[in-house]
Amino acid sequence: MKETLRLIIVLTVTAALTGALLALANKLTEEPIQAARRAALLDSLQLVLPDHDNEPDRETVTIDIGEQQHTFYPARRDGEFAGAAFTSSAQGYGGSITVMIGVDADDRIHAIRVLNHLETPGLGANITNPNFTGQFAGLDGRHPDRINLVRDHGDIQAVTAATVSSEAVVKAVDQGLKIYLAYRDQISATHGTE
Repeated sequence: MKETLRLIIVLTVTAALTGALLALANKLTEEPIQAARRAALLDSLQLVLPDHDNEPDRETVTIDIGEQQHTFYPARRDGEFAGAAFTSSAQGYGGSITVMIGVDADDRIHAIRVLNHLETPGLGANITNPNFTGQFAGLDGRHPDRINLVRDHGDIQAVTAATVSSEAVVKAVDQGLKIYLAYRDQISATHGTE
């Protein structure tokens, strides 16, 4: 009986100390992790947005559509709407592909960036190459027929041997643009939340 009680006490103290150490480690790493996430977001925003002088990640606009929330990052230059960035996802060959799309005030794509994917290295993973993503720059979001693969009468040349991955990026961009255009007036007029 005494041995069982001693084991219970030792296990309880060990569990309490372990929990306290994990809580301390979480507290010590939480701020650097948040800073790293913000730096990655700012890097992506800087890449896809046109020239701006605001902090788009501090002026987000969130639109609820059914069960989904869509976050937009409006860019402003001298207080005027310069464009916006947003993310969109579609199913690729290896899993979900998430793309950040940046548009200018005229609804033309400024740039896109593939944020996450599980595509095959050396094949589908080439959707991240500037040779592929750069094809989207300048395309008019109000004319989605051009934002399509060449084989489907669009302007985007698919990555060689990675048609499914290429189609997924096109689909993600198209879906994101449709939502953006449907709420454009709200996104461009709102000065966001801080």
